[in-house]
Amino acid sequence: MLKAASSVWDDRGPLALALWPASVLYAFGWKVYEGLYQIGLRHRERHPSVCVGNLTVGGTGKTPLTLWMADVLLDMGFNVVVSVSGYGSPHVKGATVASGGELDPGEWGDEAALFRWRRPELPLVVGRKRAIAARLVKKHFPGHVMLMDDGFQHLAFAPTVSIVLDPPRTNEFCLPAGPYREPRGAGRRKAAALVPGTFALRTSGLVLDCEGVPSEVDLLCAVGSPSRLLLGVEEAGIKVVNQRIEADHDPLDAPRLLDGLGDGRPLLVTAKDWVKLKHRNDLGGRAVIVADYRASLEPEDQLRAWIGDKLLERLDSPSR
Repeated sequence: MLKAASSVWDDRGPLALALWPASVLYAFGWKVYEGLYQIGLRHRERHPSVCVGNLTVGGTGKTPLTLWMADVLLDMGFNVVVSVSGYGSPHVKGATVASGGELDPGEWGDEAALFRWRRPELPLVVGRKRAIAARLVKKHFPGHVMLMDDGFQHLAFAPTVSIVLDPPRTNEFCLPAGPYREPRGAGRRKAAALVPGTFALRTSGLVLDCEGVPSEVDLLCAVGSPSRLLLGVEEAGIKVVNQRIEADHDPLDAPRLLDGLGDGRPLLVTAKDWVKLKHRNDLGGRAVIVADYRASLEPEDQLRAWIGDKLLERLDSPSR
């Protein structure tokens, strides 16, 4: 469904315009919901935190940037707990401290499994309820900063610092006529920093975990922006012979998923896909290449000074 919807959201075409009245109703409902917090009828939980969020449905590069932000915070001397939504997992509706060791993406979600693989030393809280997540961090990890991958629209929690990714789009309608989870202008005003805007996003070319660059691959992915992955593969000079693109967060557990893929050519997947694929018993002798991006913000020295001041002020506050 998300793949079909994304084609509608690419521009303000006839179907998007037809859905515009529903989008207006959605935006009005959001403003009412947000207003309950603004006038104090609903409480907002607070804890020293950094939220890497966005205003739209779909991928904008939050996870690579959150991984980089974790390294920045650790380098600055902060203790860090990562909070992810756990999309598609049994833990998504609340918040739970993840168990130690490798995480099963079926139980904890692909994002949590990816963070545990890439940053195994960091504790994880999984679930969409960021206010509950903050209370768990206070209880189990006192003195830690909560680093959120997504969650900007969870108004029950007020992050100390919110860094919002909002690349230019032709279609700025709210759901269902467009990709925006909330009215774009209001969301941008609420953000503490915008990318691009306050800071500039820098991404690497596609990073491949292999020797050299293959000339041809088969490709399998289930990510929010497959077009960005395909463009990266093309820019790397790699030809995609066969491809299979599933919806974002697909569990990639279909019995015949790999049929026709990786036979005689390397199978290229993203890191988020690999944590779900690596335990399949039908990979056989396929050569698998894990592709990844690296993201950062500039100017970094300005970012460090700004975040450090905000977090230290909150950490020193008795009320937090």
